[in-house]
Amino acid sequence: MEVCCDLCPRRCGALRGEETPGGICRSPLVPRVARAAPHYGEEPCIAGKNGSGAVFFTGCSLRCVFCQNRDISRGEGGRPVSVPALREMFLRLRDMGVDSLDLVTGAHYVPAVAEALSGLTLGIPVVWNSSGYESAETLRQLEGLVQVYMPDYKYYDAASAKRYSAAADYPQVAAAAIREMFRQTGPFVLDEKGLMKSGVLIRHLILPGRVDEARDVIDFAADEFPRGSVLFSLMSQYTPMPGLERYPELQRRVTAEENRALIHYMQVRGLEGFWQEPDAATEEMIPDWDLTGVR
Repeated sequence: MEVCCDLCPRRCGALRGEETPGGICRSPLVPRVARAAPHYGEEPCIAGKNGSGAVFFTGCSLRCVFCQNRDISRGEGGRPVSVPALREMFLRLRDMGVDSLDLVTGAHYVPAVAEALSGLTLGIPVVWNSSGYESAETLRQLEGLVQVYMPDYKYYDAASAKRYSAAADYPQVAAAAIREMFRQTGPFVLDEKGLMKSGVLIRHLILPGRVDEARDVIDFAADEFPRGSVLFSLMSQYTPMPGLERYPELQRRVTAEENRALIHYMQVRGLEGFWQEPDAATEEMIPDWDLTGVR
């Protein structure tokens, strides 16, 4: 079976077969998974004490020049996982005692993921961990199946989005996607342990020299949603990756001064959430794509 794909905002119309990759995401219809294991690198309200059960899907509809997961985001690696096997994978992670099920970059596999989640009672929140570059129409397939949305909001400026991710329409597309996520979940809810039961947590990765754009992203989150209704995570873990010769402005890490200025601005704007210190920038945060939990 092949379909003419319009799942992501690019609507490239590429033919994708069950095992034949196609489109910008370079992915087949059957999900490919590179790792499925407890993960401790997410925000405290997601990872908790027992970690999140992170399922890392291969492929992505963005082409971020600084991507830390490029070994799998370009559609390489991983192993095909059928819907029944995906369902078993979710249950196995739950049985390992994780505090959430963390589905990472699965936008191009939404129909299969939705099928795997349908009728499944896990007893822990399902977290949709995404780039933010998603179709609101496609996200509606996940309504009632996902309790927590954790999107990036990478860019407020179209020129940045075009230069760094080949997606000039990212700002408006991600804004519409996040509005749809909030429509589905409503204001965030934490349990007595501080774990997120439902809601939206917006992430922004600070890029070096892009302090003004990061302020614009913070303004979006503060102005778009009622005060205290979404969580915000300011990440300073940016790590320069190989292949950035054409982007000299990205060949350094975020400074402590840039980080402090944005933490202060986030607090001034009244956003609840999390932030990192610059020493969080390390390649050790990148998991091994060794098919753990997939073999």
